[in-house]
Amino acid sequence: VHLIPVNPIREDGLNPKSRKRIMPDLLTEPPAIDPVYEARIYCNLPTVAERSMEGHAPHYFKLVSVQVLIRHGDRYPLYAIPKTKRPDIDCMLLPGRKPSHPQLEAFIKHMSKGSAAQLDGSLSSLPRYPSHSLCEMGELTQTGVVQHLRNGQLLREIYINKHKLLLRDWTAKQLYLETTGKSRTLQSALALLYAFLPDFDWKKINMRHQWSTIFCSGSCDCPMRNHYLEEEQRRQYSLRVKNNDLEKIYVDMARIVGIPTRQLRASNPIDSLLCYFCHNVSFPCTKTGCIGMEHFKVIKRHQLEDERERQEKKLYFLYALLATHPLLNQTVNRLQRIAEGKKEEVFVLYSAHDVTLSPVLSALGITEARFPRFAARLVFELWQDGKRPKEHFIRILYNGADVTFQTSFCRDYYKHSSKPMCPLEKFVRFVKRDMFLAFNSTSYYDACRRRPL
Repeated sequence: VHLIPVNPIREDGLNPKSRKRIMPDLLTEPPAIDPVYEARIYCNLPTVAERSMEGHAPHYFKLVSVQVLIRHGDRYPLYAIPKTKRPDIDCMLLPGRKPSHPQLEAFIKHMSKGSAAQLDGSLSSLPRYPSHSLCEMGELTQTGVVQHLRNGQLLREIYINKHKLLLRDWTAKQLYLETTGKSRTLQSALALLYAFLPDFDWKKINMRHQWSTIFCSGSCDCPMRNHYLEEEQRRQYSLRVKNNDLEKIYVDMARIVGIPTRQLRASNPIDSLLCYFCHNVSFPCTKTGCIGMEHFKVIKRHQLEDERERQEKKLYFLYALLATHPLLNQTVNRLQRIAEGKKEEVFVLYSAHDVTLSPVLSALGITEARFPRFAARLVFELWQDGKRPKEHFIRILYNGADVTFQTSFCRDYYKHSSKPMCPLEKFVRFVKRDMFLAFNSTSYYDACRRRPL
């Protein structure tokens, strides 16, 4: 509900408050970054009940499609800090161990019956749930499974129980499921899907394999996308070199571990340290000393400063526009088909990575969004106006928050409209045309090949 204030009218018929209010630019520093607080949000520990805005609309609107893009849940690190003991984390699923979920035991049983599913290519050879007593590199943890069981349960309550998006006799054609070829993304998709459609019929599951982390499918040839990514990586390197505090921390950590500083940097220590932090495990020690919270804070603070500068410099934004166009184009085409009356692929799930979600958020213009946490979800809802059935609107939600009017293509619409959503045609125009304006182009093919002046 949008409450519109009404100002009193004077006897002479003039509105005393019609003067345009100008918000002063306060001369304040940006808020100080709290690296520990930000790291806790990134961990996304499934202990707090989450509020969400999914499925909210005026009563005369009908929900006709939902497309969900997720990041996989909590995982074991992809990198190890040399000469230290790896964090001791168990990847067996044990319903009696925290964090747990009421459906975890049933999920394990159901996954063991999954041989009837159609899993594309190499997906069929991946395990359907994590099962190692000592996690393997990059493996989904029990926390990661629980995070997505919670996501699926939340989406079920809204989209199935409340809005009846899928009825009991739903068919395979009403789902579109796609994941990258990593066990953590496949398992995250299956955990969400199980809580969304408990005890689903495996024969109705057709999970497609996407080889590209940016889901560019058959449109991956884009030289300028690679150019902007290389420029962005140079920017990252330049910022790191300028950070004296960061360099001192790396030198000290390398001394503790007993390796050259360059080798420590290459091992991407923040990836490993976040695992210790998220699982409340003590940071590693050697005979020379211990890596501590101060080391962690400095590296995490630099990571957050890098994200802030990335928003300002726009190189990543140009990369993001080209990187995400194929996926957004597929999304728009599907929404248009459904708006025209097609009943297929009304629920879509893409299971992906931070490097998938982050450029999508950037390309859409959602600059205030945090870097994708574990089990982050980005949702596109398509609604039909019951009073004008030919009119369709979209809502975009990130981790349950409505970010529709943070998008570049619907920011101005919000100022002039009382509708709590964005017209579908604005999203279509953005993807089909406006995405290429930054490159002085009119098509994806041309933007991918036009060198900047």
